[in-house]
Order: sequence, then C-alpha cells, then structure tokens
Amino acid sequence: MARQPSTPETRSVRLLKVGEQVRHVISELLARQEVHDALLSARAVSVTEVRMSPDLRHASVFVKPLLGVDEAAVLKALRTHTAYFQREVAGKLKLKYAAKVNFLADESFDVASRIDSLLSDPRVSRDLGSPRVSGDEDDDSGE
Repeated sequence: MARQPSTPETRSVRLLKVGEQVRHVISELLARQEVHDALLSARAVSVTEVRMSPDLRHASVFVKPLLGVDEAAVLKALRTHTAYFQREVAGKLKLKYAAKVNFLADESFDVASRIDSLLSDPRVSRDLGSPRVSGDEDDDSGE
C-alpha cells in the first residue's frame, strides 16, 4: 500500500512546532550573519519552511534567496556549512537527537507565480467570468 504524502494537515503538532523552532534558529543565524561565508553575508536568504521527519532526526529546510538571485550558489554555500547549522540547532533546541539538516530550494513561489500567470491569461479570465445560464442568451424579441 502506498504511503500518503505528508501535508501540513496530516503532520502532528509536535512536528510542526519543532520544525518552526528549527526555522527560527536557522533564520536567526542567517540574519545575524553568524555563518562566516561571504556569499551568505552578501545575500538575504529566507527560510520559508522546515519539515521534520516523524522521528525528528531529519530536517528538510526550504530556503529562497531574495528575488531568487544566485539560488544555486546560495544552496551550495548553505550545504557547505551544514555541520555548523546542525551543531547550532542541536545546541539551542536540546532535543534527544541532533537533526540532520538538508537544504532545499523552495519552489512554492515559482508554482504560485505560474498559477497566477495562468489565471491572468485572457482565455482563462473569459471562462472565469460570470457564468451564463442556458436560455439566458440575449434575444431581440423585446421582452
């Protein structure tokens, strides 16, 4: 039987809380420029979401550089300093296990932009306009 994909509605409250705490720690480290990397210091990076595995041993950290500039280079720099982030998260959260951090590009903004462009297409706008009921057509009978 196939396992259902994890969505925010199906994850436990504990997973969501720990993920949010990890997000805050990593965001704070990046905002205070505590990571000694010239590229990360020069770029504003948003940590949009952290998804924890059910056993809290793995954290998928979704990041997006400001305006999406140099996304590949920023991801590489973050992955280079993974050990530092793991050590800081473990030290500040005092969990039973130190979570293994995996940095991933956040594609949700790109997907939202694509959906927005599709919805603003004139052909779609025409279809989304006020629906006409059959028999409601304009006729020139003067009634």
